[in-house]
Amino acid sequence: MSDIRTAALIGLGAIGAAYAERLQTHLKEDFHVLADEGRITRYRDHGIRINGRETRFRYKPLTDEAEPIDLILFGVKNDQLDEAIDCVRPFVGPETILLPLLNGISSEEDLKAAFPDNPVLYAMCVGIDAQRKERDIRYSKLGQITFGTRAGEYPEAETAVENLFRAADVPYEIPDDIWREMWWKFMINVGVNQTSSVLRAPYGIFQTIHSARSWMEEVMKEVVLVSQAAGVGLNDRDITRFRPVLDSLSPEGKTSMLQDIEHGRKTEVEFLAGKMVELGEKYGVPVPENEHLLKVIRVLEKM
Repeated sequence: MSDIRTAALIGLGAIGAAYAERLQTHLKEDFHVLADEGRITRYRDHGIRINGRETRFRYKPLTDEAEPIDLILFGVKNDQLDEAIDCVRPFVGPETILLPLLNGISSEEDLKAAFPDNPVLYAMCVGIDAQRKERDIRYSKLGQITFGTRAGEYPEAETAVENLFRAADVPYEIPDDIWREMWWKFMINVGVNQTSSVLRAPYGIFQTIHSARSWMEEVMKEVVLVSQAAGVGLNDRDITRFRPVLDSLSPEGKTSMLQDIEHGRKTEVEFLAGKMVELGEKYGVPVPENEHLLKVIRVLEKM
């Protein structure tokens, strides 16, 4: 596929909406948000504000009667992915590109299992501090979508997405080793998302309080050690590489996991600390910080 003419997003959270706004501005009537009728009614009745701008997306209901879409972005949470996969099936044609924007390191494999004949790109969002409160979405930094393929699986799909993002002014990066970058982002999420949710701390706490940053980096260090056992090979420089990214975020900004805790929602701890405990057992690497975080955040979810 040389050009992407149609695209859609499922999962209109803070991050998805921030990038979807730019895609809709570029693709116009050929960009849609996929949602059930109930959500579409609420979105149309109340609208969404992004950094104070009234934003009216075009919506497409989830139906068995649908035309294939060239690119589908997934902005849902990990525990919503299975449902989202079922919902988008009518929109997936033989050349549809699938681009997940989820935290963790498992969503791409889940999509590959569900759609084995379609190009699935590995992707992650870095440096965006978007937050959503009811109909208001705000961010001070848009960050970028880092994406690519492993072992050059789908070069045409990678090029097509790059061309679209460039034309739509969506910040992006295609790294030399996307799998290593995925682990790097996984390390970030495991560290800052989880500790922030326990401390109820916005980014500013980790920017100014040494002990908070030190604990976050201790949790990240466990990911580094597991990655080395798994053959990915993160190192201490990867922890250092996150520091300027953290310091560039809004001090009032909050991680998605902290926002989930504050709003009484299910978190992604099973896909972060839970995954780390699973990998630690697999590779024989102790992960005591993540074992502790898994227990504490499971309790917080019930409070």
